[in-house]
Amino acid sequence: MPEALGAPLRPNRHGRASSRLASSLVAFALLPLGGCGILDHGMLGAAGPVADQTRSLFLLVCIILIFVVGPVLVLTPLFAWHYRLSNTKSAYRPQWGFNWPLEGLIWIPPVIIVVVLAVFLWRDTHRLDPYKPLASPYPPVEVQVVALDWKWLFIYPDEGVATVNRLVIPAGRPVHLSLTSGTVMQSFFVPQLAGQIYAMAGMTTQQNLAAHAPGKFRGENTQFNGMGFQNQKFSVEAETGDDYRAWLAQARAGGKTLDLATFKTLSARSVQADPIQFGATASGLFEAIVAMNDPGMHGAHGHGHR
Repeated sequence: MPEALGAPLRPNRHGRASSRLASSLVAFALLPLGGCGILDHGMLGAAGPVADQTRSLFLLVCIILIFVVGPVLVLTPLFAWHYRLSNTKSAYRPQWGFNWPLEGLIWIPPVIIVVVLAVFLWRDTHRLDPYKPLASPYPPVEVQVVALDWKWLFIYPDEGVATVNRLVIPAGRPVHLSLTSGTVMQSFFVPQLAGQIYAMAGMTTQQNLAAHAPGKFRGENTQFNGMGFQNQKFSVEAETGDDYRAWLAQARAGGKTLDLATFKTLSARSVQADPIQFGATASGLFEAIVAMNDPGMHGAHGHGHR
């Protein structure tokens, strides 16, 4: 007996099963909370007019698709329970034959759903065209974007400055991006501000975006292009008008000049941990980069995909 009193308590099989079940339920209950931060950085945390429209379309499609998924989720467990093996009174013995109400139920709702989805997708595909300028009383900020292995170069042709892995924009003002690649095809994506669009060597694509208010957002390349792909991220910083002008003045005072020779050094494969700023840029540098990759397609334009 003393030996039994001193032995550690060991739960039986039912106790261990109950413990595992409780742990699983707690983990499942906390799962939504763990993903909140991730959702804030994605399309659902929209911070600009383009992302707002994209999120609205996504939620609308989800609501429409509930009419497809909902009956399946409800009826599947009901049918499984009703025709369970132990319920011998409800054996499934179908009488095969043509049935107009059943045929209508099978075909009419899906056709209506497809038509409704097609109408909304057609409308919003044209409304969210990345080449379409954003309506605004202010002129857009021009930024030329060059995708490299494994970094992003941003050139401000009207301001004469450039940055690496840091895109600074004024809040409340549209931004027009012209994109190309100095290497393989890559995908430019800032989930909270706009959809993704491809950057391709020897070609230029376009993207229009804006931020409602000052903030810091995450951008990345979503096209796999090598071992440093997972680190090819950049920050997008939306500033007030005064802070944006102050940043431009600070950048111009940097002293570094970005010309074609500097670009060739910069384009070597590497992961740039910290942003770089250039206080001056060579005239026509972006066009030279496009022509350098494919002189025959200099000035050509191609549509990327969101």
